[in-house]
Amino acid sequence: MATISMSDLKKGLRIELDGIPYRITEYQHVKPGKGAAFVRTKIKSLINGRVIEKTFHAGDKAEIPNLEQKTMQYLYNDGEFYQFMDTTSFEQIGLTEDQVAEVKGFMLETMEVEILFFNGKPITLELPQVVELKIVDTPPDFKGDTSQGGKKPATLETGAVVNVPFHILEGDVVRVDTKEGVYLEKAK
Repeated sequence: MATISMSDLKKGLRIELDGIPYRITEYQHVKPGKGAAFVRTKIKSLINGRVIEKTFHAGDKAEIPNLEQKTMQYLYNDGEFYQFMDTTSFEQIGLTEDQVAEVKGFMLETMEVEILFFNGKPITLELPQVVELKIVDTPPDFKGDTSQGGKKPATLETGAVVNVPFHILEGDVVRVDTKEGVYLEKAK
């Protein structure tokens, strides 16, 4: 298996330590006055989402994980698993509530997502960075509303709640950032 040395580490890189795949979320190269340089990182497990701190010293090596990414279509939630279908082979797989917990509020049936496989087993999924969703419930306008200024809660068609400007109404379609879970703009 291929390895990565300390000098090759950078933010966003995927590495494997002790049989678990991680993604580097923070990276800091430290060169103290005395002694050898080292790299201080925060790494997030791709399996359970836990973030840990890890220090790499000169000579330390990490392995490149055996990851594969496939585009799949979200079909439905059967109560136990979220079902997805490979758009080329039509093979279906199920992901648990824990595997989709962070992004389930932005998934619509028939939406295409990227599923990450580690050693042939599905471990997590990624939605597109921005999705367009319809507002199904939000309080009515208030006196003095402007396009600048405050925000109000709005329920999306997926059930997620985001804060939107006062001028957004029920039935409007908005663009939402799935990584941060925030309103971006009204869809054109």
